[in-house]
Amino acid sequence: MTRVKRGVIKNKKRKNVLAQVKGYRFGRSKKEAMASEAIAKAGQHAFAHRKDKKADRRRLWQVRINAAVRAMGMTYSRFIEGLKKKNIEVDRKILATIAEKNPESFERIFNQVK
Repeated sequence: MTRVKRGVIKNKKRKNVLAQVKGYRFGRSKKEAMASEAIAKAGQHAFAHRKDKKADRRRLWQVRINAAVRAMGMTYSRFIEGLKKKNIEVDRKILATIAEKNPESFERIFNQVK
């Protein structure tokens, strides 16, 4: 069997790994072993924090709704409870956007719940 020298393939692999860690600091952007470890860790964090990102957004919406509702003299939990009793099915993302961008519409929703 003929001998296969892997120089071209190895260089291509190294170039791809280093391209993925462009902008990383210190040896992680220059050394292949550190770079491949950095890629693996970055992937772990990205996987773990995709769920966290969704929870963070929901918390932000709750805070915005709470601020808008408290200005009108009610608590967040009472407001959400009122929405459920009146069968108004608007999710928190939309409510937060309406409260921020269109206060008149939010006030109409609030008056229906009150």
